[in-house]
Amino acid sequence: MLKNYLKITFAVLRRRKFFTFISLFGISFTLLILVVITAFIDHLISAGYPESKRDRTLYISRMVQQDTTQQGMQSSPVSLYFINNFVRKMTTPEMVAFGSFPNTINAYARQNKIKLMYKHTDANFWNVTDFDFLEGKPYTQQNIDNNDYVIVINDDTRDKYFGKGVSVVGKTMEVDNVNYRIIGVVRGTPVTRIYVASDIYMPYNTKKVDQTKQSLNGSYLVFLLAKSKEDFPEIKAEYQSIMKKVPLISTDKWFKPNKASSTADTYVGSFLAQFLHADENKSIQYFYIVLMGFALLFMSLPAINLINVNISRILERASEIGIRKAFGASSKVLTYQFIIENLILTLIGGLIALILSVGVIYFINTSGMINYADLTINWKVFLVAILVSLAFGLLSGVYPAWRMSRLQVVTALRGGE
Repeated sequence: MLKNYLKITFAVLRRRKFFTFISLFGISFTLLILVVITAFIDHLISAGYPESKRDRTLYISRMVQQDTTQQGMQSSPVSLYFINNFVRKMTTPEMVAFGSFPNTINAYARQNKIKLMYKHTDANFWNVTDFDFLEGKPYTQQNIDNNDYVIVINDDTRDKYFGKGVSVVGKTMEVDNVNYRIIGVVRGTPVTRIYVASDIYMPYNTKKVDQTKQSLNGSYLVFLLAKSKEDFPEIKAEYQSIMKKVPLISTDKWFKPNKASSTADTYVGSFLAQFLHADENKSIQYFYIVLMGFALLFMSLPAINLINVNISRILERASEIGIRKAFGASSKVLTYQFIIENLILTLIGGLIALILSVGVIYFINTSGMINYADLTINWKVFLVAILVSLAFGLLSGVYPAWRMSRLQVVTALRGGE
């Protein structure tokens, strides 16, 4: 039966070339956009250079202090005081590291102004990440203990500041009116990996602001590296037990907090929690609900157009439907036939979209739109493309097939009028 459906489908596609072109164009364009968006989302949330250990890392991205009596709230990343006095005492993680969220600064080289991102980190930052060192090495705890003014830069900063491919280890670079000695050069990472991306990396002790004051709120993100994902519940439980013992501290005399909250979350959970102000599970649920809603909304308009095209195509085949009904074909059989025809059409459109998306993604990666972009079409993106194609086929094919099945034999033999 399926073989006969396939033969009929390809015969109809060849015979109705105009309808076939319109349908394939709408399907391919819609699915192309969805595949590229899926590849971009996968690029954002999946482990990749230099975060190959992301799948076994928890993140402490914010500290929230509340004054429930006055309805006041402070929300920001955590402070160095909090890290040194509480987080570093944790025993369940394999390693604790931290780094500031990136800031920007202007540097001047060869009479050109260069806008650079910079980040302050500890020495363990280089152990929880997997940067490729093109030259030199990372700074160590000994450099921090010695108060060495050393930095690591990426290859793009090296090329802009000193010249393409120049050896720079041992040279100095002025950043914020301070001369730093370059100790290493790494291959850069896309800005979309915001927790690790930067042009310049500096030891946290070279930060100009006073970091010794007692405060829970600061500017740092904490990485809690686990031996495996199975250790996540234990690490989260230990962190929550620490939070129960943390004294409430505020540097603002007008703000008197009586409640503090902070969580250790996965990458997606920590990133979403900053915007949704909800716990990790709810944040991820909201995220996927929004994604599904966007995909359905995006597919609905072309699906409606495709439904109209399919109805026109079916009505043109009214005589064929009437003859088949006259010879005993049931409405159920005909409905299955037209749904399968539409699914085959959308799968062909999905295949075309997948091929076109390879070119679009290659263009994004090489055009410089996102520096160091490394979007790919992996098995997850491919699977999403197939599932979306099937969903699109069902969405645009069920109603026309149902309407076709309602045609009376006499009406169908008259051409569907």
